[in-house]
Amino acid sequence: MPGKTLFDDDNDPDKGNPERPEEVFHDRKKEAIPLERLKNLEEKIASVVERVKALKEEKTSLERKIRELEGLLNEKSQIIESLTAEKSSIKTQVEELLTELETIEL
Repeated sequence: MPGKTLFDDDNDPDKGNPERPEEVFHDRKKEAIPLERLKNLEEKIASVVERVKALKEEKTSLERKIRELEGLLNEKSQIIESLTAEKSSIKTQVEELLTELETIEL
């Protein structure tokens, strides 16, 4: 016969019925302990479920924030590319103007 679990009844035909009141009280006390353990387990599971829900909400919020920041980063990268191109264009114009000035002074 496999080992007992918290959910097994104490109706074992091999045991017989307790004859003394102390044995009845002892059997009830044995039943109370598994019920307390079951309630404790239920509370722990409820706590874990709530924590999982909170973590999922936090994950969703963080994923949204990541998407926002990635969009902002892309926008800033485009601005930097544009400014770099503008700087290069201005540098070329200044070099051309300096070249013209050098030819005038001669």
